[in-house]
Amino acid sequence: MLDINGILGLAALMGGLKHGEQSYNDDSARSYSVMILTAMGVSMVVPEFIPAANWKIYSAFTIGAMVVLYALFLRMQVGPHSYFFSYSYPDKRRKKEPVEEEPKPLSLAWSIGILVFGVVVIGALAEVMSKTLDLGLEGTGAPPVITAILVAAISAAPEILTALRAALANRMQSVVNIAMGASLSTVILTVPVMEAMALYTGQPFQMAMTPVQTVMIFITLIVSAINLNDGETNAIEGMTHFVLFATFIMLSLLGL
Repeated sequence: MLDINGILGLAALMGGLKHGEQSYNDDSARSYSVMILTAMGVSMVVPEFIPAANWKIYSAFTIGAMVVLYALFLRMQVGPHSYFFSYSYPDKRRKKEPVEEEPKPLSLAWSIGILVFGVVVIGALAEVMSKTLDLGLEGTGAPPVITAILVAAISAAPEILTALRAALANRMQSVVNIAMGASLSTVILTVPVMEAMALYTGQPFQMAMTPVQTVMIFITLIVSAINLNDGETNAIEGMTHFVLFATFIMLSLLGL
């Protein structure tokens, strides 16, 4: 909800108000939508219909399916077919500037190490922040979901700011990659970990989504599939996503 409706919606709204229509690679957007729908359907919806006696078999299958799907996604995104997730913007006339020597890129090991370190630090800070907010809101009568929403919003602040800057700079492809890529990675990377923990502990993993949440998710995926189908976004499309995000917040506050 935060990635597709919040980030993409707000960025498309602000970018559309400034630039009108903003172009991007519609092939990548459709691929993101299909992969997200597949991942969520296989890992979140179908398990509700799996008999209790067979949950371990399906959990193992889900882990394998998500790993293969994400491996292919990475292969396409960073390999020789990376153009599939890029867009060629019209060249702007600029004054010729002296060419500066590009800095030497970090090694793969350093990059992976920094990434893992950042994820661990962010996870630890999110846990501390969650406990602090729970203590601060205790006795105020505020719904417990507020803590989760605030932590998620603060954790995603770099993505939100980057997407907004890209939209205002008329680079909608970056926004699509940030919002849809983050949503896809959240599902594909989280589910295998949770399913592996379920297999290790012997307790089945339950999504425990309410009917309203399930409906909101599928409405979001349908709207994104329609809006991200023509290679251009505008303020109206951004507003539809942002209204869905506001609806999600309202339903969460109502405890639905």
